[in-house]
Amino acid sequence: MIPTKKIKILVVDDSVFFRKVLIDNLSKYPQFEIIGYAIDPMDAMSKIPTLKPDVITLDVEMPKMTGIEFLKYLLPRHSIPVVLVSSLNISVFDALSAGAIDFVRKPDMQEQSKVDSFIKELAGKISIASKSKVRITPTIKPAIIPPTPLSTLPPKPDSSLLSKITSLKQSPKLDNIIIALGASTGGTEATLEVLKNLPANTPGMVIVQHMPAGFTKMYAERLNRLCPMEVKEAVTGDKIVRGRVLLAPGELQMRVVKIGSEYSVKCQPGEKVSGHCPSVDLLFNSVAETAGANSVGIIMTGMGKDGAEGLLNMRKKGAYTIGQDEASCVVYGMPMVAYNIGAVTIQTSCGNIAGTLKNYLNRL
Repeated sequence: MIPTKKIKILVVDDSVFFRKVLIDNLSKYPQFEIIGYAIDPMDAMSKIPTLKPDVITLDVEMPKMTGIEFLKYLLPRHSIPVVLVSSLNISVFDALSAGAIDFVRKPDMQEQSKVDSFIKELAGKISIASKSKVRITPTIKPAIIPPTPLSTLPPKPDSSLLSKITSLKQSPKLDNIIIALGASTGGTEATLEVLKNLPANTPGMVIVQHMPAGFTKMYAERLNRLCPMEVKEAVTGDKIVRGRVLLAPGELQMRVVKIGSEYSVKCQPGEKVSGHCPSVDLLFNSVAETAGANSVGIIMTGMGKDGAEGLLNMRKKGAYTIGQDEASCVVYGMPMVAYNIGAVTIQTSCGNIAGTLKNYLNRL
């Protein structure tokens, strides 16, 4: 029997203590080989050509160069999957935009159970990253990049640019349509790509993006500034109306409910469904039962199968369903399972999903 090739990991973190935590714990996994560490991005760049890692774990906030600038420099030169290890900071989304595959939130180091849970999650994401496609950002010129301050929220695009996105027809039928979208690994940027190309009068949307608590609020704020629609982290009782996107809060399950003629959401603690909380399957199933044929389901990049069965339920109830294609996925897992079980009406690239959706809605 041929032994399985180990995943070679380079740990990049300026904290001696945290580096030791990562190295000691990840070394316990037989599928991993820790081939080295770097104390900052400059150190990492000098070691990468020799060590040739399969995956890099990267702290976002470090001296000499931010993780964001490091990614912009690294990925055009070395197509290596990067998993971020970050505190609760909006800069993680800049790093994902720069090409990182995924992120894990740093734990409270005083609680061993949280450290154990963190390591387990990180190990899973490293394994996923080793099989993922790296998005290459445009090459930047300098050989040595000066440090830049971490960004906060990106500026809102000029309103004239947003107004150029063609509005949907003012059909009363569209007032009763619900659009449900689910994504995981690679989904933060993929979902942004879809939303920024949808007009402000798009039917109400509900979204599950697998993400820890705290980060979903920051992600919603980021989307709200970059997209024509209003985007907010959902709370129980929020109504689903045209022009609004409701993002499921991290670590809460979100369902769509109907009271009279109005749709709203319910967000509450719950067991994991299909391995996740929030779960795409749970959201999609609730949409299938409440909205039926008056809904659209979209399943995007992500590992595993969360959302596939729920999307099939939506399609059986008469919903129009869209799956992201393999070529444009960071991880072709969730959309692949959905496609294979017959849950997808049409499969298309990430860049074409918004146009496909608008064409369908304008035919109603």
